[in-house]
This record gives sequence, structure tokens and C-alpha cells, in this order.
Amino acid sequence: MAILSDSIEKFIKSLLEEYDEMIELQRNELADYFSCAPSQINYVLATRFSPEKGYYVESRRGGGGYIKLVRINTDKHAYISSVLKEKLAKGEIDEKHAKELLNNLKELGYIDAKTERLCSAAITDKAIKIPSNIRDKVRANILIQMLMALQGEE
Repeated sequence: MAILSDSIEKFIKSLLEEYDEMIELQRNELADYFSCAPSQINYVLATRFSPEKGYYVESRRGGGGYIKLVRINTDKHAYISSVLKEKLAKGEIDEKHAKELLNNLKELGYIDAKTERLCSAAITDKAIKIPSNIRDKVRANILIQMLMALQGEE
């Protein structure tokens, strides 16, 4: 499934680039193109094209359904502030979600691949060798400091 999801994601992203950051697609046509169920298209949209990843998705079901997808041009500082308020407000984050957050920063062009790798290495369970009941809190504090440093770069 991951390979199919990757292919669908790449295809949609290439369309977004080609058509100036906004596209409308027929869900069933896209599913036919990839020889998959429409639910697979929904899965990719929900997991890879969310607002926190910089996308607005409008979807209508029935009659083949359509999908309107727009890449949101967000300001780096506004995005980082929203991450600090929404994702890290409770003061903890697990490794999977922390790595997704860093990947989103890279995808949006706010950090480069090297920075993503360095930050990812610093927030792994392997790097934070402390009892699991406080590990996610320490990881959140590390990410908060990294994000605040990113905001102060410019």
C-alpha cells in the first residue's frame, strides 16, 4: 500500500506544480488511473495533503465525487507559531509525530534535508534514553527549542 500511496502523492503533487498550485480531480477517475479503490485516494488525501502539511482539500462524494486541492502558501513564522500552539501545546509528542512535523518543515521548504536529518536524530527514542513516561515531554521541549531557533534565524 505504501508504494501505491507514494505514487498517488507524487502524481497529485506533480499536477499541483503543473497547474499553479490548484487542481480539481474526479475521485473515481483517479482511482481508475491507479487501479485502486476510491478509499485509497481518500487515504492519501487525508494523510498527505492536510492543512498542517500546507494543503486545503475540498471533497464532495457521490456522482463520482470531485476533489479540489489547493497548496496553501504559508508564512514560515506563522506556520511554526501554529505548530507550537497546536501540536506542542500539551507539552509532549511521540517520535513518529515529531518526525512527521520535521518532514513537513522540509516539504514546505522551511528547513533543508540536512537540518531535517540532524533534528530527527536528536529527537529519536534512541537519542533520548530516559524513562518512557517522560520521553515525549523531553522530545517536545527539544522540538520547541528547535522551532524557536528557526523562527529567530531571519
